[in-house]
Amino acid sequence: MGKKLYVGNLNYQVTNASLETLFAEHGTVRSAQVVTDRDTGGSKGFGFVEMADEQAAKAAIDALHDREVDGRRLVVNEARPREERPGNRGGYGARR
Repeated sequence: MGKKLYVGNLNYQVTNASLETLFAEHGTVRSAQVVTDRDTGGSKGFGFVEMADEQAAKAAIDALHDREVDGRRLVVNEARPREERPGNRGGYGARR
């Protein structure tokens, strides 16, 4: 089963492809996604990588956490489940 990793403090020029290439040195990558701003399309400076198995994930964390890449020290750790965020679900104009 795959293991999802959080990757923080990315250089804003990093793409999905370059993120995948960086992690592929440490095992099989199932997916790599840089999170982007929905309005501007620009990187938010973090992303997620899904490694094929636990061993590849551990190897990637050991090799890349706190390593300088493109002038920034990466934060790499196991991703936590997404939390529900409170708020209105009615969309624009729901509160009047």
